[in-house]
Amino acid sequence: MELKVNGQHIDITLEDERTVGEVLKAFEAEADKNGATTVSITLNGKNIPAEAFEEAANEPLTDTTVLELEVISQAELNREFAEARKAFTELSRQLSSVSVLLQSGKDTEANSIITCLASKIDQFCHTATLAALFPDTYRTLNIAGSEAGAFFEELAPILSDFEKALAAKDTVTVGDLAEYEIAPRLEQLASAIGTLDTEAST
Repeated sequence: MELKVNGQHIDITLEDERTVGEVLKAFEAEADKNGATTVSITLNGKNIPAEAFEEAANEPLTDTTVLELEVISQAELNREFAEARKAFTELSRQLSSVSVLLQSGKDTEANSIITCLASKIDQFCHTATLAALFPDTYRTLNIAGSEAGAFFEELAPILSDFEKALAAKDTVTVGDLAEYEIAPRLEQLASAIGTLDTEAST
């Protein structure tokens, strides 16, 4: 069989493993020793969702079996959270200048900030989801008294209004939303990230 981890070929010597599940069990035990866990499994080119795991695990190993795993470690999550905190702190400062940039005809600079905002929020949501795989390390993310889901549910319509104001070139509304609604929430988010157990990243 062939084993790839995060795109890299891994030399593996089978002992008593006869099925895909037995290989995965052995690999996960080793990964756990190194503070890592598997987040995605691809078997013979086909991604294996959670509901199909049992069937895939029972599949016998052959010389042509190709098992590809995506793995993330606690240390990697620590770094991603630290980077997110830094990004949100910087974005909260930059957002106050969006309206002025638009009024000054500096649309490219303003759009760069807005694009970065969307990208960083998307990245953070993905990272927060993965953090749930390390319950012994990460407490439930609490943002200004709200769980992450509730926080982003409240933020979503604000971002929608922000997008509409941008499309309408309503610089007054853009400025108000950026400075008084979005920026403070990013500060709250950055502060909440700072309460997570990310000592390994410092």
